[in-house]
Parts: sequence; structure tokens; C-alpha cells
Amino acid sequence: MKSLTFKRQQGAVLVIALVMLLVLTVLAVSNMRGVTLETRITANRIETGRLQNLVDAALREGEFRYYGPAYLREKLESKIGNCKKDNKLNRYGNNKPCQLNEMTDAELKEFFKAPLGFFKEDNDYTDKYTNTTGTATLEANSSAIVAWMPYRGLDWKEEHYFPKNQGMNAFWNTYRVMSGALENEAVNPSYGAALEGRGTYFFLVTAQVNDQVAAQSTIAVTYDVGLE
Repeated sequence: MKSLTFKRQQGAVLVIALVMLLVLTVLAVSNMRGVTLETRITANRIETGRLQNLVDAALREGEFRYYGPAYLREKLESKIGNCKKDNKLNRYGNNKPCQLNEMTDAELKEFFKAPLGFFKEDNDYTDKYTNTTGTATLEANSSAIVAWMPYRGLDWKEEHYFPKNQGMNAFWNTYRVMSGALENEAVNPSYGAALEGRGTYFFLVTAQVNDQVAAQSTIAVTYDVGLE
């Protein structure tokens, strides 16, 4: 009979298996971290895109309020009453814009540089508006004077308005950019035309979402009918 010889186990296989398991675990954790980071980046891009699209849409409503000759005096002269929250869209584009009161050159520069921060300051200008943030506009009653009009869209029917309280709420306001005499003559060469409400006028439209991000556009509108 042959005698059986047994070799003592050294445990090398177990050590190698543990090392491989450790390597696989590190790779898996690293891969999970990479996936989590990519997910966050993608979500951030989607959120940024939604913010950009919404603020652009709010700009379009502000611009839309100046289309057509209806309520021409309301478009050329700032009236704080047009910044009531219940200033809704009307049929056939006969709309009144929420146009901010005239600013000094210094105030206009500050507003252009930081439109959201401008209304957070307590001064004689901002005191003219009861509600100076988007959040305050949402909470205000329909007759309140607001510095930021709620975005509704371009359809006059209320059932088609952009829904509120969906996590993102947009707002807008406008400002007539006044030019000096020389600039006005260059744009409107006909004597007295601008005083009659005929000519080209420039408006700064500002929109914002959730008091977080803002955008601005400048439009030129030509009116030929004149003031009544």
C-alpha cells in the first residue's frame, strides 16, 4: 500500500482571493461615485436648462406687452397702477405693461448690473413697490403693487396660463430707456414726433425665476398712430 502524504496548507489562495475582492470593491465604489457624479451633473444641466427656458419665456411676455398700438400712453408713460398683480393679458394683444418708474442714471446702472439685488435694497425707489421679490408677488393679493409681475404666458385665456407653485415661478418687469435729445433726434428725425407718440422707443425687459436667476433683453418698438 502506498502511504498518503498530506501537505500543510499555507493559505495563499485565501490571501489572493481577499486581495482580489478588495480590488473589486475599490473599483465598484469608484464606479458608483463616478455614476453618482454624472447623475448630479446631468440633473444640474437639466435644472439649468429649465431655468433658462423659463426665464426666456418670461422675457417674451414682457416684450409681448408692447406689441401693437393699443394703450399707447400706458406703454410710453410709466404708471404704477399697471404693476398691479391682476394686470392680466387681454384679447387681441391689447395689453398694458408693468413699466417701472423712471430711475436716475445711478439707479438704472445698479438695476442693470444686479436686477435681483436692486429690489432687495430699502430706499426711496423700492419703497414705491409693496412687493419687491418673486416670493412676495406669489403671496400678494390680486390688487397689490408688485415690482415683478407673475409670468402667465402669451395666451389671454386664464386656463392656459403657466401653472404656479410647480417648483419654478417666473416673473418680469419692463423699463423705458430714455435717450437724450441728440440720440432721440437721430432715431426720430421728424420734429415733435416722439412727443406725439410716433417714433421708435426702447424698452429694457427683465425676467427672473425663483429670485435666483435673471435675464434681460432690450427691444425697439416703432409706433406710428400717435397719442390720442
